[in-house]
Amino acid sequence: QVQLVESGGGLVQAGGSLRLSCAAAGSIVSISVMRWYRQAPGKQRELVVFTTAGGTTNYADSVKGRFTISRDIAKNTIYLQMNNLKPEDAAVYYCNAELRTGIWSANYRYWGQGTQVTVSS
Repeated sequence: QVQLVESGGGLVQAGGSLRLSCAAAGSIVSISVMRWYRQAPGKQRELVVFTTAGGTTNYADSVKGRFTISRDIAKNTIYLQMNNLKPEDAAVYYCNAELRTGIWSANYRYWGQGTQVTVSS
C-alpha cells in the first residue's frame, strides 16, 4: 500500500509564498519521477513541474522563476516552494509519483489527495 500525503496549502495574498510538501509512504523500492499538478475550477489538470531520480526538473512556463521543486530522497518527499503567487496560481495541487513497490514490479503512478491553494488579489 502506497500513500502520497500532501500538505502546506492555504490562503495567501498575491505576492506571497507557500511551501507544499508531498511525502510518499509505504512499501516503496524506488521512485523514478515525482510531479506536481494543479487543477483550477473549470479547467483541466495541468502539469506544474516534475523531478526525476536523476535530478532532471522541468517547470511549466507559467511558474518558471517563481516556483522551485526540491526533493529529500531519504524521506521520499518533495517540496514545492511557491513565491510571488498570483491569483491565477489558485488551484488544487496534486502530487503524483511513479514508483515501484517490488524489485521486479513495473512503475505505477500514484496520486495524492490534493491540497488547496487560494490566492487573494
